[in-house]
Amino acid sequence: MNDRMSKFAISRLARLIALALAWVSALSVVDAAAPGTRPNIIVIITDDQGYGDFSCTGNPILKTPHMDRLHDEGVRFTDFHVSPTCSPTRSAFLTGRHEFKNGVTHTIHERERLRLDAVTLTQAFKSAGYKTGIFGKWHLGDEPAYQPDRRGFDEVFIHGGGGIGQSYSGSCGDVPGNKYFDPVIKHNGRFEKTKGFCTDVFTRQAMKWMASVKDQKPFFCYIPYNAAHEPLSCPPEYIKPYAGKVSDTVATFYGMLANIDDNIGQLLAKLKEWGIDRNTLILLMNDNGGYAPACEVYNAGMRDSKATAWQGGTRAASFWRWPGTLKPATVPQLASAIDVMPTLLELTGIAPDAKLKSQIEGRSLVPLMKNAHAPWAERELVTHIGRWGEFKLGAPPEKFIKGGCSIRNSRYTLVRGAAAWELYDLRQDPGQVLDIADRQPELVKQLSAAYDQWWQDVLPCMVNEDAYKYAPKVNPFKEEYEKQSASEGKALR
Repeated sequence: MNDRMSKFAISRLARLIALALAWVSALSVVDAAAPGTRPNIIVIITDDQGYGDFSCTGNPILKTPHMDRLHDEGVRFTDFHVSPTCSPTRSAFLTGRHEFKNGVTHTIHERERLRLDAVTLTQAFKSAGYKTGIFGKWHLGDEPAYQPDRRGFDEVFIHGGGGIGQSYSGSCGDVPGNKYFDPVIKHNGRFEKTKGFCTDVFTRQAMKWMASVKDQKPFFCYIPYNAAHEPLSCPPEYIKPYAGKVSDTVATFYGMLANIDDNIGQLLAKLKEWGIDRNTLILLMNDNGGYAPACEVYNAGMRDSKATAWQGGTRAASFWRWPGTLKPATVPQLASAIDVMPTLLELTGIAPDAKLKSQIEGRSLVPLMKNAHAPWAERELVTHIGRWGEFKLGAPPEKFIKGGCSIRNSRYTLVRGAAAWELYDLRQDPGQVLDIADRQPELVKQLSAAYDQWWQDVLPCMVNEDAYKYAPKVNPFKEEYEKQSASEGKALR
């Protein structure tokens, strides 16, 4: 009897082990990497591409086969949100906390500068032994103290300001007269004249750097393209497939995105050629809602676009591809750019120190990568476009901006109207057409109270509001470029 019971127990244990192994094998991700086996990381952020500007999200005209591949072969988050404009999103992703707590409340006039006491994702990766590089758009401060080489990047290959050739009063500005073709780029402190279209230039340089470090240590490669930000421009062959199907403006916009797609295809091919495809995690996301007028393009049924707190201003792509580790899955839970840092830290097995842990507001998305329908606690995300006074220096922070601030949970979003809050049920009304604030006054009260508390919390963190008073008279990039040109006896343009 005891023998039979023993055999039965062993048999049952074996079945339980088999079930457990089957469950583990069904997960979308394996355990976090141990030191020495950590993956390479590539983060690609496109500029002014909207959620509807992908074939895989339903765009009937634009073709993005390589971006679609990242979507199809990875974990894709369908309710992922970023900030309404570019610098804020970049600061949130790099720090794991809301942009206003980083002092980033605009994209110009010193309010785009990432506060100096913030700890960046790249600093954590560098401390853990990663090689780190950036290729493209920084836009978190052009003064030396705010530059990427002071924020954890070993290799720096960037333009200045918010876009190639852009310039504003104060510190935010690129090399004067810079263009999308053959741009002058700041490479590890020195300006270099490059050849080709900017997106091609950034990809080519990123691949050159990865080739040089891939056999030494794992790398963190950040490729924040400045495309498809205006001024709209790209090689003519990318415009031709869309000419006559949409307006000339949108055809060029789509052409810029198609060019990015080709560059991503080249990158995927190179990873395969190098034999590191399965040990490289790629994250693709866009930095805010689409640039092109929502009425002219496919907008995935959303309301409005960039620089608004509506869905069309904040909903973004979030495609995570890591062959052999992340299994393809669609995740519907509410996620955010502030979740990127804790997610990457967990996936790579990097433990944040006490200071970084206290800074991070986001959540690791790893549980959802393991199981797309894992329990996910309710959360509230706040959106505010900042930009109070827009170009009026010294304008005080505005708590409420029509169409420019909101607070949402997994189902409802409270958006500020002309004089009062408006409530929308995103499950029943994803296009945000029917205001139901009068039907659910208690929910309005609850969410608006949470917004009030958030505002009180972030007000002391807005450290750049008066910085324009102390801004340099000349853009640092312009000053450094002209100094280098004078020392070399020639201009690079």
